[in-house]
Amino acid sequence: MPVNRRDVNVLVSAIGSFTASNTAVVHAQLSGVLQTLNFKEGQQVMAGQTLAQIDPRAFQAGLSQAEGAMARDKAQLDNARLDLARYRDLLSKDAVGKQQVDTQESLVHQLEGTVKSDQGAVDTARLQLTYTRVLAPIPGRVGLKQVDIGNVVQPGDVNGIVSITQTRPMALVFSVPSSVLPKITAGLRGNQPLKVQALDRNTKDVLAQGVVATIDNAIDATTDTIKVKALFPNNDDALFPNQAVSVSLQVDTIHDTLAVPPAAVLRGAKGYYVYVVGDDSTVSTKAVKPGPVDGNWMAVEGELDVGERVVIDGVDRLREGAKVEVIAADPRQRAGAQESGKGGRRGGMANLPPEVAAKLKGMSPEERKAWFQQHRGEFNKGGDKAGGKPGDKASVAAN
Repeated sequence: MPVNRRDVNVLVSAIGSFTASNTAVVHAQLSGVLQTLNFKEGQQVMAGQTLAQIDPRAFQAGLSQAEGAMARDKAQLDNARLDLARYRDLLSKDAVGKQQVDTQESLVHQLEGTVKSDQGAVDTARLQLTYTRVLAPIPGRVGLKQVDIGNVVQPGDVNGIVSITQTRPMALVFSVPSSVLPKITAGLRGNQPLKVQALDRNTKDVLAQGVVATIDNAIDATTDTIKVKALFPNNDDALFPNQAVSVSLQVDTIHDTLAVPPAAVLRGAKGYYVYVVGDDSTVSTKAVKPGPVDGNWMAVEGELDVGERVVIDGVDRLREGAKVEVIAADPRQRAGAQESGKGGRRGGMANLPPEVAAKLKGMSPEERKAWFQQHRGEFNKGGDKAGGKPGDKASVAAN
């Protein structure tokens, strides 16, 4: 593969689990017979949406009774106020005594208090009636119902009627080493969203993408890590609370850096190096300093030029100055692969004498396979041995 120059993302891997933004267990606020359930299990509901209906008849009767008592006391108050007005007029004419006027004023104040108490009873009865409609306290996804129609529900029921989890957005909590904390805080302060990917446990498929929302207020001294919370839109409801995932956090990007496939970077006694294939098909080692890995590329520092070919397969047979032949990574695309038939040795008839190759072409696939098996020992003694003299030629796979 040729040496490339590209942007390489600095990624931090972790393990995390999703949590709902908010969770609420919906309880009945009064006792009564459950008449209807107005939701489907697993559906998304809005805040204030009616989830269930409790039999309201008893509470409607209580409201009517409170309203009747208030109407009665209000009529008495109105009559007492008229009498007070008459007494005050008579007092101005010295037709009644002052004590009688004071007594009537006291009665008016007493009835005003009674009407105000009646108003509170009406409001309470009306509130109790609204409680017969069980509403969603938060938006989110409802779970499985915990009670059936016809049962008597009570405020003290442990499981309530149903639970709601707010999954849009979904929060992902994971821990990262404290060494990357400066980069995270710099991104948050600069209003630069730090991208987070949630992957399956095999770290192959990307489940969702989100951004870092906040970090914890303290580092865990036992693990030297800090918790990070990221938010995911989850508009397709593919994520669930308590779901464990692999996490890839992008904390930085190295721009315009040299990059090679990770398989090209080897480690020896003197450090890290790569094998570079020269124009004369010889390989030489060049020391490099490996950096972060982003997918199929690794950032490196060293005396490499863009376009130089580095070996990514077949390095076990290489050494400084060795002659190489670049072959295709796919065996079906290599020279002589079509003539080798099923069971032919790697490399096919390209390395055989012309008279032997002509003889093999006239054979059937079964005869050719038997011929290769019979002469396999001769090939193993040929020039395909590992290592060899400096002038020997090794094969490396080309992507």
